[in-house]
Amino acid sequence: MTDATSAPPKPASPRREIWQQFRTHKGALFGLIVIGILIVAVLIGPYLWVPEKLTVAQAIKLKNQGPSLRFPLGTDQLGRDMLARMLLAGRVSLAVGMVAMTIAIVFGTFIGTMAGYFRRLDGFLMRITDMFLALPVIPLLLVMVMLFRDRLAGILGPELGAFTLIVFAIGVTSWMATARIVRGEVLTLKEREYVLAARSIGARPNRIIRRHILPNVVSPVMVAATLGVAEAIITESVLSFFGLGFPPDFPTWGRLLYDGLQYMQVYPERVVWPGLAISLTVLSVNYIGDGLRDALDPRIRGR
Repeated sequence: MTDATSAPPKPASPRREIWQQFRTHKGALFGLIVIGILIVAVLIGPYLWVPEKLTVAQAIKLKNQGPSLRFPLGTDQLGRDMLARMLLAGRVSLAVGMVAMTIAIVFGTFIGTMAGYFRRLDGFLMRITDMFLALPVIPLLLVMVMLFRDRLAGILGPELGAFTLIVFAIGVTSWMATARIVRGEVLTLKEREYVLAARSIGARPNRIIRRHILPNVVSPVMVAATLGVAEAIITESVLSFFGLGFPPDFPTWGRLLYDGLQYMQVYPERVVWPGLAISLTVLSVNYIGDGLRDALDPRIRGR
């Protein structure tokens, strides 16, 4: 009798199912742990590890030192603590990745939604997308930075001007993949019964898009966002490696890699630490993207 009268178990909530599926992806868990450690380190680390204030004579004596208890990651060519600069550089690099990704996701989602929902705009917007895809991204970014860097530096200052220019340049050249993904989803969603029912009762297109279309494209957009962070960090590192990124006194991982290039043969650790940070960040974010893709796919989640 107890079996017959007992209440059936409650079905797991969608969030719980997504988390359970995400946990089965070992690489995604590894990436989540690594990214969490990196974010905590770059946010709290500069307050816990404050570099020594050295005179010019002391800094010259301490330049290009190897790892030690006093300087766990050594010093650079100007005698500055590499650990302190790595923590500050990580804060800037991660901020560039997040902000540039946000710009690309917002712009790509808008273009993809308009192209997928409004047939008269589809051809025009997709041709613009194809044109941007055909452009060589790195040379285009180099030209944009060289043309507008000095102007923005004069208006906003060297640090804020460089940050604004780099995140905007990366964002407006990275939205095309998101636009294509969102367009494909919208083309499918706009033929669903609940969307057709909303049209039949006279709902306006902006209400249908806001209430029925956009909430259902969140999953692929989240996956694209994680991959976009990794791409933005790599792109910023490439710009800094070419010497067209942030000013020398405003460190990023790419800038530290560029500064250590000429000392690589004598002091290889100068390029190992920023290169390792970039590699771990990109690898972890890509693993998280793979885990989210599997967790948000109902065909895989039900296995």
